[in-house]
Amino acid sequence: MTDTAYADPQPEINLKDFIRGVPDFPKPGILFYDISTLIRHADAWQIATARMARAVAAFKPDVIAGIESRGFLTAAPLAQRLGCGFIMLRKPGKLPGKTISLQYGLEYGADELHIQEDAIIPGQRVVVLDDLLATGGTLAASIALLRKVGAEVVGASVLIELTGLKGREKIDTDLNALMSYDM
Repeated sequence: MTDTAYADPQPEINLKDFIRGVPDFPKPGILFYDISTLIRHADAWQIATARMARAVAAFKPDVIAGIESRGFLTAAPLAQRLGCGFIMLRKPGKLPGKTISLQYGLEYGADELHIQEDAIIPGQRVVVLDDLLATGGTLAASIALLRKVGAEVVGASVLIELTGLKGREKIDTDLNALMSYDM
C-alpha cells in the first residue's frame, strides 16, 4: 500500500456540507444526521472514504467489521480499499449458519448482535465501523462481541460522532470520527 492510495484529493472540502439534518426524525426532538446525502454525491463519498481509509490504515487491521446496517456502507468499501476482509455484525436471524450473540442494554431497551461463529480467526486485528456514534451502546457491544470470539479489536471508526452524548466514554479502544457535532 502506498500513501498515494489514501491521498485526500480535495483537502479543503467540508464533508459536513453534504450531511443533511432532519429535524424530528425518528421522533420529535431528535435531529437526525442523514448520511445518504453524502453517499449519493460521488466526489464527496470518495473523499470521505479516502479520509477514513487513511485513519483506519493506521490501525493495521486484518479485518474490518461493520455494524448493521449503515455501518456496512462504510466498512465494505474501506475493507476493499485497504485489502482487508469484511465481516458483518447483525441483528438476530440475519446471518446463515451458527452464530455467536451478545445482548446489550440501550437507553430505550435491549438489543442483540450476532456474528458468524467462524468469522474471526482468534488473534486477528479488527477495526469496527459504524456510521454514527451517539451514546456508544451499540459500538461498545460490537467491540465486546468481537473480543468474545477472539478478535484483537485495535480500533473503531465512525463517520459522525455526536460528542454531547459522550458515547466515546464507553469505547475502550482507539476511536476515529471523521466528523463531529456538538449536542
